[in-house]
Amino acid sequence: MIQLEPPTFVTGKPLLIAGLKERYTEESSAGIPAQWQRFQPYLGNIPRQIGRVAYGVVCNADEAGTMEYICGVEVSDFSSLPSELARLRIPEQRYAVFKHCNHISRIRSTWHTIFSEWIPNSGYEVVDAPDFERYDENFDPRTGTGGLEIWVPIRKK
Repeated sequence: MIQLEPPTFVTGKPLLIAGLKERYTEESSAGIPAQWQRFQPYLGNIPRQIGRVAYGVVCNADEAGTMEYICGVEVSDFSSLPSELARLRIPEQRYAVFKHCNHISRIRSTWHTIFSEWIPNSGYEVVDAPDFERYDENFDPRTGTGGLEIWVPIRKK
């Protein structure tokens, strides 16, 4: 567990995300850093990419405990994308946004604290929608530092 700063609450705009997709279990999620390494050459080279923010999107969880993780960027539309890139529409949604200021290697601790401590005591519940990590220009993928945000879709209980 880590000490969380109180989240901010925002209504996120709809997003179109294009990126590399893999399915993971809790045990196999250690493969996510290698997925980001495979995605590096695409950054800045995806047709119709908007800005320089990268997203790590968690979606399509199932009863077997697996989920999809997409390393991606926002795009203006899905036309002209290479066939190997996944496409995901994230609708407008209300989010609790948490700052992760520690090294990237501690991100699982932040996710765990959000879901095992904050959510049960918050008066909110998680909505069945994608949640994501948002990596802006302050994040340095070479050092794993600079911070990021974790966006969790929520609604009042």
